[in-house]
Amino acid sequence: MNRTTLSLIAGTVALAAITGFASLSEPDASGTDTAEAAAVLPVERSGLLCPAPSASDLAETTYTSFTPVTKGAGSDGSAQLQAAPRESTDTAATEDDEKTSEDGKTTDTPDADGSDTDKADTDKADTDKADDDKKTAAKPVLAPKAPGTPVTGETSGADGPALVGTAEGGFAPGWTVQQTTRVTAGNGRGLLGVTCTAPDTEFWFPGVSTAADRTDYVHLTNPDDSAAVADIELYGKDGAVATTVGEGLTIPAHSTEPILLSTLTGEKQDDLTVHVNVRSGRVGAAVQALDDKLGGDWLAASTDPAGTLVVPGIPKDATAVRLVVFAPGDTDADLKVQLAAPTGLITPAGQETLHVKGGMTTAVDLGDVTRGEAGSLVLTPTDGSAPVVAAVRVVRGKGDKQESAFIPATAQVGARASVAGNGAKDTTLSLTAPTGTAKVKVTASAGTGGGTAASQTYTIKQGTTQDVRLPVPAGLKGTYALTVENLTAGTPVYASRTLTATDGGIPGFTVQTLPDDRGTVAVPEADEDLRVLQK
Repeated sequence: MNRTTLSLIAGTVALAAITGFASLSEPDASGTDTAEAAAVLPVERSGLLCPAPSASDLAETTYTSFTPVTKGAGSDGSAQLQAAPRESTDTAATEDDEKTSEDGKTTDTPDADGSDTDKADTDKADTDKADDDKKTAAKPVLAPKAPGTPVTGETSGADGPALVGTAEGGFAPGWTVQQTTRVTAGNGRGLLGVTCTAPDTEFWFPGVSTAADRTDYVHLTNPDDSAAVADIELYGKDGAVATTVGEGLTIPAHSTEPILLSTLTGEKQDDLTVHVNVRSGRVGAAVQALDDKLGGDWLAASTDPAGTLVVPGIPKDATAVRLVVFAPGDTDADLKVQLAAPTGLITPAGQETLHVKGGMTTAVDLGDVTRGEAGSLVLTPTDGSAPVVAAVRVVRGKGDKQESAFIPATAQVGARASVAGNGAKDTTLSLTAPTGTAKVKVTASAGTGGGTAASQTYTIKQGTTQDVRLPVPAGLKGTYALTVENLTAGTPVYASRTLTATDGGIPGFTVQTLPDDRGTVAVPEADEDLRVLQK
């Protein structure tokens, strides 16, 4: 074998360890499963993006950053969050500096001697601004000190920026950041929470609205050095919704763009699905949904389209649950709707199945489906059903003291998942195992101000959801992180965390799901690769 081949193998191993990308090896012709020889290594670099928290002057926002301790990762490295400026839409130059030609293009006005001192001055100003931006960006907003211990920071008012974060070394595997905002009055009042997301190129958001009582924004944040270009597509009950400016949206480098969905179309619909497709580059995306009467919250992206979906952790005191499902493509989907309750899987009366037409959004009211008990929705395909995406909108409270939140369908916990920003009395962890009994280990970290980590193992019976009694760190000060580990290989477990906060009798709450943290990656060992290539 030549040196080029050896160098490529070494480079692939290094790249996988750094980026977290993994390649699952198929068994070879002899029946030997080369994946068995893979080494499981911690990722060495992770990125997260947090949207601008609120436009309310009354907003109080808390960020909590946490990295679980990962075997083999060490304690070196760093993690930090930095402000991403909200890009201005006013890009017009002054009349003294530019003239507009008949074809709409702009041209600089030269000086009498033919030189372009204005342009030179502008270039210098741009350079100075870029230098200033670099100096500003060099100061992190939030920087953890050690894996295993969360750190928190706060901001207030309407000027909180979007944040761009990077973790390296021992801080990268499983890094998570929770953004929680409390707004006491006005449009979208309540508790708004979101887990900051990794950049990607495609997102699905079933459950958005352009109705008169809703103000929904899709926030796009670009972490990279070059501009990203994205399309925003809307799908309603009758299919694709015509948009005016949803195609070819540019998100400049290291910046964020909040886009009001009602400006993309004149149609008013209660239930829509947003598809964000990134043509070039990558972005982080989240939807902020604000309601005139039912408060507000963040809607995180649904997991990728699939035949079977789980929406975990609907609060047991939910007074209304609305399920929104979308089937990408032209093929219809027929789904069985079940609730995983503490005693097992049950079928909501009158909602046994759901038919979703291809390319259309379907919504159904499930009422108080949990009836005072922990529950998770399980959607499974009937024969030949197409893949779908889904989310639920949950309402708690009654009358003029109601609050709403969203739970998207999520990926399973996998090997491990974490969520930060938990309090001693305001946190509920829901675990569900739809297809088999599973043992799950839950670890509560030390607090942001002190304390000792604690762990407990639970058995989640097949087809059930359990709101577990959490281990609380001894001597807890501040908030803590929860890490969930599935100890039963091959049995899917899904999880979500609910935070609550009551203001003026209004039951504020927000729910975050716990998909696998992708903190490790399977990398085939070089010597095994050599043997496979030599065959």
